[in-house]
Amino acid sequence: MNPRVKLIFNPRADRGRSSDLQASVQHIIDKHDGAEWSTTEYHTHATELAEQAAQDGFDVVAAIGGDGTVHEVVNGLMRVPEDQRPLLGSVPIGSGNDFSANVGVTKEIEAALERVFNGKTKTIDIGLVTDASGRSEYWNNTIGIGFDAAVTVYSYKITRLQGFTMYLWAVIQTIVLHHHAPRMKIVTDQEEIDEQVLMFVACNGPREGGGFYVAPDAIFDDGLFHYAMIKNVSRPMMFRLIPEVMNGTHGRFKQVRMGHFRELQLKSEDPVTIHLDGEVFAGLDSTVTELQLKVLPNAMRVII
Repeated sequence: MNPRVKLIFNPRADRGRSSDLQASVQHIIDKHDGAEWSTTEYHTHATELAEQAAQDGFDVVAAIGGDGTVHEVVNGLMRVPEDQRPLLGSVPIGSGNDFSANVGVTKEIEAALERVFNGKTKTIDIGLVTDASGRSEYWNNTIGIGFDAAVTVYSYKITRLQGFTMYLWAVIQTIVLHHHAPRMKIVTDQEEIDEQVLMFVACNGPREGGGFYVAPDAIFDDGLFHYAMIKNVSRPMMFRLIPEVMNGTHGRFKQVRMGHFRELQLKSEDPVTIHLDGEVFAGLDSTVTELQLKVLPNAMRVII
């Protein structure tokens, strides 16, 4: 018996460049005896659609979009009990597509869609973040705090560039416009850190930002989050570190700290900007100064 498949399509992915995708891939859907196609209409709509699909008994829920669409679908699926949670699929048509790349999904659209119907599966960890007000959200690839999150905010304002080039330009803008390193106290199950921090990124997979290998040792199913932290460095030093982060070799610098954890508590002397999988959790006007992070091991089955 063929699986029941729900396809959740974000027509605004990659700045709307794939808005007419359905017609071009309908022959693949028909070949597999069909699937239910839903198009998102507003922010967080994919979360609602994914949760409803799980409740309706779909076997597979696939995000057709970028990392933000996957993030919303994950949050919808995590709202239902684990024994009712469908498989997560992804068809990458966004700007970064880091999650799909990290789990080995091809960027060729038709091949990725084929795998939704017959691909292999694996179980991955999921992250949960909670701030001091009790607001919580799941994340599947990376959470960036400070500089990294400001890059995400600036990337939203770039319309003429795509993919890695867009994120690289946003990094350059952030170095120039948003260079702030508040003192943070970070306590994990492994260590304690108390110093000025320009950037802290916790990673479930190695890559973010369309191709920056922030945590090259990160593995989706090891029950750990790997992190990269950049201390209070100068702007010229940040420019020096850019090619190193692109290649995943930044850990060799004394200004960079790498590690891993299962649970983390963070307190900052100033409010921090935060992104989750490229979605803004706290923007440049943030009031968030405290966070808790934890790993939910083997929380989701994904198609690879």
